[in-house]
Amino acid sequence: MNKIAKIGLTALAGSLVATSAFAGAMSVSGSAKVSYAGGKGDSAANPFSNSKGISFSGSGELDNGMTVSTGYTMTDAAFSTSHVSLDMGDSGTLHFMNGTSKAGLNKYQDMMPTAGEQVWDDVDTDDNGVVGTGNANTFGYEVSLGSITASASMGREAQGTDTSLVLVADDLVDGMSIGYGMGTNSTSSTVENDHSTAYVTYTSGMATVGVQTSSIDKASADEDRLAAAISLAINENMSISYGISTVDFETASLSDEESSGVSASYTMGGMTIAAVFNSTDSVAGISGTDKEFKEVSVAFAF
Repeated sequence: MNKIAKIGLTALAGSLVATSAFAGAMSVSGSAKVSYAGGKGDSAANPFSNSKGISFSGSGELDNGMTVSTGYTMTDAAFSTSHVSLDMGDSGTLHFMNGTSKAGLNKYQDMMPTAGEQVWDDVDTDDNGVVGTGNANTFGYEVSLGSITASASMGREAQGTDTSLVLVADDLVDGMSIGYGMGTNSTSSTVENDHSTAYVTYTSGMATVGVQTSSIDKASADEDRLAAAISLAINENMSISYGISTVDFETASLSDEESSGVSASYTMGGMTIAAVFNSTDSVAGISGTDKEFKEVSVAFAF
């Protein structure tokens, strides 16, 4: 073996030793939720349900001062999300994500304040007008410099490569957050949709208000979404919110999809009581196709 190769292997071995974990801990947490749910046109024989969750998490500090953390979550005994994160201090945090959104466009796809669910949730499986890229085995990176945060993601889908970048400015005005992001989402080997979103939220006292506009440029039937919401922290335990969302399909045969919703939650220790009422008119742009979703739940965290 030549001297250059020996020097390279020695340096690699030294770097691995220098970044070995010397302290770490694993923990387990869980949740249980009992819900009563229904909605317009719902023919379910039993509206009651029970969902369970369990999460494993761990972290350890490396010799160079960086921190590695990981998490694995199951819902109703099935895989839900996982991640591995490397916190490099002022240099930012690198994530490897599967089913979770710790960086990139998915993390900021709906920033409207809510005490429970987003107003479009549970009424339409397509989530029309909501931006996002693939999040299966995806890399993410987030770094902050003063009040500015840059958040990016990149993932290889079966159809192609998805990428995104978001810039967020916090507290340029006290209580205000402003963000803009864009990304690409491959739907086939030859088709790539462009996603973009911009939002502003402002908190003053017990109230938080927000407005967000999003656009998805497709080969056909572009979608433009405008959302607004307000939430009130009644006290340290109780919050309520109201929001609206309108999706404009740039196709003459489709109507605007209009959603609205009210959420409320009350937390006492490890117990949360929540209520949600969401409704959507012209689901997926089809006039006369209206849906409602109502849910009252009691959740416990362990």
